[in-house]
Formats: sequence, C-alpha cells, structure tokens
Amino acid sequence: MKNNIRVERAIKNITQKDLADIISVSRQTINAIEAGKYVPSTVLALKIARFFGKPVEDIFLLEDDD
Repeated sequence: MKNNIRVERAIKNITQKDLADIISVSRQTINAIEAGKYVPSTVLALKIARFFGKPVEDIFLLEDDD
C-alpha cells in the first residue's frame, strides 16, 4: 500500500516526530508506514487522515497487488 504521508507532512511542515506525537504513536511507526513496511490499522489510518483533513483514500493508495 502506497501513501502520501511524506508529501502531506511537507505541506504542513511537520516532522515524523511531530505527527507521531499528535496521533500518539512512535516516530518509528510513522517511518515504517511512510516506507511501506507497515500497514496501519483502520483506526490509525483514520487518525492520520483526520489530522491532514483529507479522506483516507487521499492519503493511502491501494495497489493492485495489495
């Protein structure tokens, strides 16, 4: 699953640590999600999308092989 978290963070000018603190996860979790090494739970994906003020589908992109 691809995602646009890095792009959205850049738009808001926040670090991985900032986002992690806001949604109550570790910076390593944000790093792993951005790198595609970890697929977030539905709740976590919704928290991330809500923070950016966008639908989940704008942040997380389901690929054909997912």
